[in-house]
Amino acid sequence: MIRFERVLPGPVERVWEYLTVPELRGRWLASGPMELHVGGHVELRFLHASLSSHFEPTPERFKQFENGCSLHGKVTRCEPPRLLSYTWGEDGEVTFELTPRGEDVRLVLTHRRLEPRHLVGVASGWHTHLGILGDRMRGVEPAGFWSTHARMEAEYSARLSGG
Repeated sequence: MIRFERVLPGPVERVWEYLTVPELRGRWLASGPMELHVGGHVELRFLHASLSSHFEPTPERFKQFENGCSLHGKVTRCEPPRLLSYTWGEDGEVTFELTPRGEDVRLVLTHRRLEPRHLVGVASGWHTHLGILGDRMRGVEPAGFWSTHARMEAEYSARLSGG
């Protein structure tokens, strides 16, 4: 399991929209339809090159995803605008919890039931995507996805190996 906490500019309804509206979600994570009810279908269409205006070549080991890839899941909990959970393909379940904190919103993301061999990649991916979300919500142009991801992957590799 991995868990991230971020404080984002509110109100909570605005953050909820960034989690659920395909066009807004596509600016920081992945676009695609999402049926907002338990059992509803989730399709996440990733296109990492579209997440920043800074062009960066796709690393060789991710070239197969250069033109995008999709992940499918099912909504397991939906309590607008505070809680959203869905399965993450075959690799666990993601939960977003939103709590108002003055004018800001506390977002807690938990990714459960991960294969240990995927921890570094998933942790670095979420760290990078959440950084882009924060930048987008603050009106800041995000840094390039791949350079940030590589830096986070090295950091999480050291952290999770005890180094």
